[in-house]
Amino acid sequence: MERREVLRLSAVAGAAGALTLGRVSFADAAPADGRPGGGPGEQTRRVTGHLPTGAPDFVYLPVEVPQGVREIAVSYTYDRPAVPEGTAGNACDIGIFDERGTALGGAGFRGWSGGARTEFFLRADDATPGYLPGPVNAGTWHIALGPYTVAPQGLSYDVTVTLRYGPRGHTPPPVHPPERARGRGRAWYRGDSHLHSVHSDGGRTPAEIAALARAAGLDFLTTTEHNTTSSHRAWEGLWGDDLLILTGEEITTRNGHVVAMGTDPGVFLDWRYRARDNAFGRYARAVRRAGGLVIPAHPHATCIGCNWKFGLNDADAVEVWNGPYTPDDEVTLAEWDNTLVAHAQGRADWLPAVGHSDAHRDPDVVGLPQTVVLADDLSRRALLDGIRAGRVWIAESAKVDLAFSVTGAHGEHAGIGERLDVPGASEVTARLKVTGAPGCTASFVTDQGRLHSAPLPPSGDGTLSWRTTPDNAAYLRAEVRHPATTPGLPGPMAAMTNPVFLGRRC
Repeated sequence: MERREVLRLSAVAGAAGALTLGRVSFADAAPADGRPGGGPGEQTRRVTGHLPTGAPDFVYLPVEVPQGVREIAVSYTYDRPAVPEGTAGNACDIGIFDERGTALGGAGFRGWSGGARTEFFLRADDATPGYLPGPVNAGTWHIALGPYTVAPQGLSYDVTVTLRYGPRGHTPPPVHPPERARGRGRAWYRGDSHLHSVHSDGGRTPAEIAALARAAGLDFLTTTEHNTTSSHRAWEGLWGDDLLILTGEEITTRNGHVVAMGTDPGVFLDWRYRARDNAFGRYARAVRRAGGLVIPAHPHATCIGCNWKFGLNDADAVEVWNGPYTPDDEVTLAEWDNTLVAHAQGRADWLPAVGHSDAHRDPDVVGLPQTVVLADDLSRRALLDGIRAGRVWIAESAKVDLAFSVTGAHGEHAGIGERLDVPGASEVTARLKVTGAPGCTASFVTDQGRLHSAPLPPSGDGTLSWRTTPDNAAYLRAEVRHPATTPGLPGPMAAMTNPVFLGRRC
């Protein structure tokens, strides 16, 4: 056993801070079969240490990897002492960077499993889900520990590193999903763009998720694992004319999560920063350079580190509905709605609302909710363009369908995400047609709030109309809700639209 304590504080540019431990060397020992530098033998080193409360977000353990290594295997444990009620206990994530280093956004990233696994391996032709297969080159690798929360007693860790020697092996080129499926031309397409598999902390395989997506009536999905791109190559044979698969990442920082939707396959997006580092704009631009959308996820979720602290200036859309509709979604919806007036007055851009399941494992429902996008075709570019433009509504399932538009007195017409450009005193008519929502109530919402509601027929199919003017409503959007279940709150959402803005542009 080699005991390693924290040796020096390393300032990582733009990061919330990191500690670098003493180096682990394998140079003084031969492989188990006695043939240095080659053969099928292996070497193992064990490192233990203790981190105090208030430890930096990342602790790097340098490992000197000699020539001739074909596989690195790592396992770890840490203590979980009892803590007083209301006090966070120990939680420690893990990942690895190769000889190219740990620089933020750099090329050295080789995998991350967060707290989902206690061991992993990687080699040229294979790797544990969450990790990237590839050559094991000689040099200084870094095991990354992420003490997410630390108990008052501190956190004691125990890391075992095993190097296995032999031929390097061959890394097959990754097969990534195509960017286009057959589709139906310009149409409304249903998708779920916040999903987790065994490649991060989910319990389902990509094959199981694809089957559930088809069963849910989805046209597209996005694979968004926590802080890793390993799933991008895991969907071979699962796409088809009926299902488009986009690649992305859930960038999981200590101050909120962001869905990077539709990024280029294989592009890693870093997460090692906090709001106080004033670095989010840089990484939002990196998402866009990779062709993706920046979508803050579950901004008011109650889990540690899930609350969104970066502001919305660098976002392209916002996830207002995450999984089964709950009070934290209601808070996000209200916050989002409050931003719409500024755009209606021409003072700011607006962020379209989207909804995703964030499904991890049974009983999480893929496609609850689902984002429905009006796109020119079923392709990556067309879908992202549709979301940017706000041509989006959200439903709890494919059983719910709706059509929403606003018309003027002289035949002017605007749909979801558009503006009806008519004089302020001109009367306009909003029309909402709903199917598949039995027991629900449909409503029109303006900048004054919910101004007109009516129950749908028992069948769940009905049409609601209402008249107003741009002078009285800066925008109109529609909601379909179930009966209330929480005192003081409206009922859970069954479907909702993005707004139609009213009046002349300022």
